[in-house]
Amino acid sequence: MKLPRCFSAAGLLAVFVLPILRADDGMWLPNQPPLAELKSRYGFAPGPAWFEHVQKAAVRFNNGGSGSFATADGLIITNHHVAHDAIYKLSTQEHDFVRDGFLARTRAEERRCVDLELNVLWEIENVTDRVNAAVAPGLAAEPARAARNAVKAALEQESFERTGLRSDVVTLYQGAQYHLYRYKRYTDVRLVFAPEEQAAFFGGDPDNFEYPRYNLDFALVRAYENGAPARVPHFLRWNPAGVAEGDLVFLAGHPGSTQRLITLAELEFARDVQVPLALRLLKSREVLLTGYALRSEENARRAQHELRSIANSRKVYDGRMAGLLDPALLAAKRAEEETLRRFAADQPGLGAADAWDRIAAAQQAIAAQTVRQTFLETQGFNSTLFGFARRLVRAAAERAKPNGDRLPEYRDSARTTLELGLFSAEPVYDDFEILKLTHALTLLAEELGANDPVVLAALGGQAPDARATALVRGTKLRDVAARRALYARTAAELAQSDDPMIALALALDAPARAVRRTVEAQGEVKEQAHARIAKVRYAKDGDRTAPDATFTLRLSYGTVRGFADGGGPVPAFTTLGGIFTRAEEHHQQPPFDLPARWPGARARLNLATPFNFISTSYCIGGNSGSPTVNRAGEFVGLVFDGNLDTLVWNYVYSDRRGRALSVDVRAILEALRQIYGAEPLAAELTRGN
Repeated sequence: MKLPRCFSAAGLLAVFVLPILRADDGMWLPNQPPLAELKSRYGFAPGPAWFEHVQKAAVRFNNGGSGSFATADGLIITNHHVAHDAIYKLSTQEHDFVRDGFLARTRAEERRCVDLELNVLWEIENVTDRVNAAVAPGLAAEPARAARNAVKAALEQESFERTGLRSDVVTLYQGAQYHLYRYKRYTDVRLVFAPEEQAAFFGGDPDNFEYPRYNLDFALVRAYENGAPARVPHFLRWNPAGVAEGDLVFLAGHPGSTQRLITLAELEFARDVQVPLALRLLKSREVLLTGYALRSEENARRAQHELRSIANSRKVYDGRMAGLLDPALLAAKRAEEETLRRFAADQPGLGAADAWDRIAAAQQAIAAQTVRQTFLETQGFNSTLFGFARRLVRAAAERAKPNGDRLPEYRDSARTTLELGLFSAEPVYDDFEILKLTHALTLLAEELGANDPVVLAALGGQAPDARATALVRGTKLRDVAARRALYARTAAELAQSDDPMIALALALDAPARAVRRTVEAQGEVKEQAHARIAKVRYAKDGDRTAPDATFTLRLSYGTVRGFADGGGPVPAFTTLGGIFTRAEEHHQQPPFDLPARWPGARARLNLATPFNFISTSYCIGGNSGSPTVNRAGEFVGLVFDGNLDTLVWNYVYSDRRGRALSVDVRAILEALRQIYGAEPLAAELTRGN
């Protein structure tokens, strides 16, 4: 991918070294908004009630996206591609809701999603002092990590028992702060509306991360409580007038992760190890699944969700790699680090002089384990069935431990989330599982070597395809009832199971835990060092830097604004008429073909209706589905993407050409009324406006 032109050496140096001069930079905590900056730049000073309302109307999706309440009756809007997993799991060969769309004309027709969890951030408590007090100065990395995990578990459990709310301790500023987030949780979530995927993802991979765009990338779900639609006190009223160029807008979403505050050593690790490995895996899997999908229409349906996700991630990592290979980015990070080191040397009381060197040493130790960690711990062999087996094996082992000694995902406070995924009724297709597991076992041998003990244990004396076939055909874990029965067993009882997938998970558990312990111990070293660097940053610049993203609620802001490229100005808005023009330019050939109902609706549509628009608001993966709101806190659009120039925003922000892309509220309402015959839904969404 060509590196976006906006990232010159001078520009990157200015962005990194002079953070206080950044424009609409920052993903801000809802309890620590940039009030002074908003007032000085935009003359806007919202009070606490404004932030609380937006916070409690925002929704986090457990599959990695965002959304917002749109009505008091629990109706939620998000992206089609965020809801795609739920839509796919509700689809069958006979009823493909991804391809054909879905509309519930009554509440009774709303379909319950099989394993979707939604979270709404309700309360925030700063628990930094208590977390830090639990880790004695000078404690070695492993016991320090255990002590920190134990106090986090205690805080989460105490909070859950007192409030009944999901409670998570969130690490901020790489370890300088710890906040306890309490969430209202919804696990009865029902699909209400989705357009055809071709309308939501018009232009497919060629147009992905491009602009202009023409995507109706939205879907509607409803949260239920006790069998009835949830009654929510905070929802975003829709403003059918939308926005105009130059308007100030806010995003309220859950960006997954950024690496803005990492050190030079960590940035070099991303360039040399982390991103290249991710790209090798993604591109190999994309080729594998593309071939599978081309064999039949049913194969294409089964593979579509994962294949689309992989293609999107591959493009993201290509963009990141382009940025990491630009010497200007590394030079800017080096200059920033030298400035902070000099400041730290002049302030010995901060105790941060050796922090960067400690991080570099820890990162080197992590790099030596990255391939093994990826295959044994984080990837799970890319198999749904193996994922079930691992959770069963670890749940049994972790239940026998005190809550504070458990892996975080097996603590009592995480049980609801664990069981929701473990007992999911998602469809599992044997041929698809065998294909992916064969591929994963082959990659494992290629990366670690055929004689590695882990590889030998994983293959069990068979070739990858034979081993994968025996595992998938022999396991009973595709059956929810079988999983429930195994979940009730103790670790000793589970060890007696004759299920081959359970046996594989047991065989690999010890080496997987060992590499996890090593990486997490080095992570503790980094966390302590980063906490000291954060003190340096604060002493130097105050609170004018936002923490990196952590898949928790953040607010970002910017203006609706076009940009200039080599071909001239790019306007801020596209229109509904533009999608017909683009389809005709490509002779209605995929991926520029319109869904069947669109041409017939053309005469009814106001083709001048704004369709997609762009803003300078900072967004990244996880922000998908974030509401775009105006000064009044009203819904005016829905974030669904960034353009190519945002791909490097993981490391550095610039608003010269980088833009967040949103679906305009006016296009959503026009499509519901004129294309999909969903006037009752449109009326519900605009009621009271």
